[in-house]
Amino acid sequence: MEQKQNVWFVTLLLTAIAGYCDTITFVAADKIFSAHVTGNFIVFAYQIVKGSDSDAWIKLLTFPVFMIAVMTAGKLADKAMNKHYLIFFEGLILIAGGILAYVSGYIRNQEITWPMYLVVMMVVLAMGFQNAYGKLFAKDTFGPTTMMTGNVTQISLDLKGLIVNGFSHVDYLENFKKGLITIGGFLAGCILGAYAGKLFGLAGILLPGVAMVICYLYTKANTSENQL
Repeated sequence: MEQKQNVWFVTLLLTAIAGYCDTITFVAADKIFSAHVTGNFIVFAYQIVKGSDSDAWIKLLTFPVFMIAVMTAGKLADKAMNKHYLIFFEGLILIAGGILAYVSGYIRNQEITWPMYLVVMMVVLAMGFQNAYGKLFAKDTFGPTTMMTGNVTQISLDLKGLIVNGFSHVDYLENFKKGLITIGGFLAGCILGAYAGKLFGLAGILLPGVAMVICYLYTKANTSENQL
């Protein structure tokens, strides 16, 4: 039961943080996606065709940064004795990015500047760590925590199963509840990220950074208790 509760907690927190980070960088940093980095291809293409943004190429920079983050996380996972170190490092990166955004005056001045892009790339780096964690330790969550298309597909199939077989069907009902946690967490994070981006700019990524560190401490303590 404790292990099941841990998966629910980690899934909800990670999806909320991914939605938060993806939205706050889009709202407060030149419409850049930090979790769903392939979405930046669309924004890049749109800005090139529209011819209204000379810095559109920066959207493409998120892709190699993301790949480097995933490879680095994979290397750390191979060496670390505790798999949750990836969550810990993600939290530290977000905290550092939030502090940089604050000291660079981004709360007071939301102009598009190089410190803003640097902070955004730090968020992309953190999301790369989270994506790597989800791939390497898939059983720790109910599904992908950063991109919801696959989760929406699965919950749609589960809903179909409930309609055909009855809403008391145990397996379909359990999977449907898991899908609601995953998608609901991401949506809640998007809403919070939009408000935070509007009010605090990129300094708002301090909140998910602290949350990630708390998540690490929680999962570490839970793992230690299960080993006793």
